[in-house]
Amino acid sequence: MPTVAEQLRQAREAQKLDIYHVAEVTKIKTDHVRALESGHYDVFTAPVYVRGFVRTYASMLKLDVPRVMADLAGELNQTERFSEPPALTQRTKSPLDFVMLQLSKLNWRIAVGLLAVLLALYFGVAWIRTNNSKKTDPHRNLGPGLYQPPANRSGETLPLPPTDGKR
Repeated sequence: MPTVAEQLRQAREAQKLDIYHVAEVTKIKTDHVRALESGHYDVFTAPVYVRGFVRTYASMLKLDVPRVMADLAGELNQTERFSEPPALTQRTKSPLDFVMLQLSKLNWRIAVGLLAVLLALYFGVAWIRTNNSKKTDPHRNLGPGLYQPPANRSGETLPLPPTDGKR
């Protein structure tokens, strides 16, 4: 019984197709087509790529796809690398992972709108506070430490309180 790689190569050669034509039609890289035809599945990072490429390639060559996929499953189960599915979690989760997960659940349209409203309120309150403080300060036009006596006094003596005789 021929292997999947031999079946693919023999079918391609029987139809007199070259690897470049197969790569162009299937959109699979020529290096990957060569790896599939030689049975070097270690080139691929996961078995899902091998299965997908073989399915596409077998469909293009008009082979019996379910039979080819069954043969491929038998071959992949015999390999050490692809016999078991890869682990989904390889490391422990950090607090950053939790934060990123929560941020991914966030509805960004609402969050951006809320942030814009909060920023507008913050800058509005800051603007009002700066404008009100300029209007309520009666000494804003005076320089530091200047005293302006009334016009009828010379400023050499301190003014005395009025004497009404009620002391």
